[in-house]
Amino acid sequence: MKKLLTLILCAGLFAAPVMADNHAMQETDHAITYAFEGEFDDATFAVETAIVGKGLVIDYVSRTGAMLERTKGDVGSDVKIYDAADIFLFCSAQISREVMEPDPMNIAFCPYGIFVTDTDGEVRVGYRKYPDGDMQKVQALLDEIVQDAVSD
Repeated sequence: MKKLLTLILCAGLFAAPVMADNHAMQETDHAITYAFEGEFDDATFAVETAIVGKGLVIDYVSRTGAMLERTKGDVGSDVKIYDAADIFLFCSAQISREVMEPDPMNIAFCPYGIFVTDTDGEVRVGYRKYPDGDMQKVQALLDEIVQDAVSD
């Protein structure tokens, strides 16, 4: 009986994080995204708040979705890719120094970006994947910011 109870308790401990995660993560070869429960504008506000909350400064917000929609006819397309899509670009002096001191060519990855997309009412927040090694420090920072944004 004790073994059965222990097994049930252990199974519950391992299952709890899965059941608590209502922000489904998706991973591709080049990006990691999380579902956002809410509207696009709420997601962009949450991302901005999470970035600034880390003491970081947003250098630029790329309105990529609006640009793609505005120029689709100019490039001979009629495909609407996103209902909305923005990319927040920023840097971290601390993390950038940590990754560029050992390899100055890691400048190629700066600035760092977090994107918010809305496709057919599905809002996702994500970031590009970085190579193994020192750049995993950046990826960890981005994941922490995105997790803060989607959990609000």
